[in-house]
Amino acid sequence: MSEVFEGYERQYCELSANLSKKCTAAGALTGEQKKQKLSDIRAGVEDAEALIRKMDLEARSLQPNVKAVLLAKLREYKSDLNNLKSEVKRIASGNLNAAARDELLESGMADTLTASADQRSRLMMTTERLNQSSDRIKDSRRTMLETEELGVSILQDLHSQRQALLHANNTLHGVDDNIGKSKKILTAISRRMSRNKWIIGTIIAILIIAIALVLYFKLAK
Repeated sequence: MSEVFEGYERQYCELSANLSKKCTAAGALTGEQKKQKLSDIRAGVEDAEALIRKMDLEARSLQPNVKAVLLAKLREYKSDLNNLKSEVKRIASGNLNAAARDELLESGMADTLTASADQRSRLMMTTERLNQSSDRIKDSRRTMLETEELGVSILQDLHSQRQALLHANNTLHGVDDNIGKSKKILTAISRRMSRNKWIIGTIIAILIIAIALVLYFKLAK
């Protein structure tokens, strides 16, 4: 619900109720007092029309679901204002004699005021339903915002976990590279040890052969 629309609505309801009271009072007046009261009422009707236009512009600028409800309410206000205008015209008419005016005050005006009261009652009920709908919309919006915040928090947690996994993956790659290098070094050392064993074995064999030859020649002499 638009706070601007609600402000115009409150002003209109107060003005409409005030104009109805003035119409009732003007019906009992005559002469210059009646003219002055009617002039005051007409000025109030113009103010009411201005408020109706403002509410119409504000309602049409809102979202479609809210707009439809407010325009329906606005039609009720326009009907109420038309009744006030008709009432003012009847009071201002100079063709009514005293008996007709009394009959109008007792019957027609009473019916009009009753209809206006019924309309205002319906308008108040509609306003209450709109306020309840507005509260539900606000609750839904708050729930949506909370859900959005929860989703953002979950995404942040997932991002942090992804970064941790990437870091662990990079660390494993580093360890794997180090293991590969160590394996190459150990393989090279093993090859050197095998080569050294063969060299030592050859030297020992040569020494044994040399000793055997020396002993052979000495014994032969």
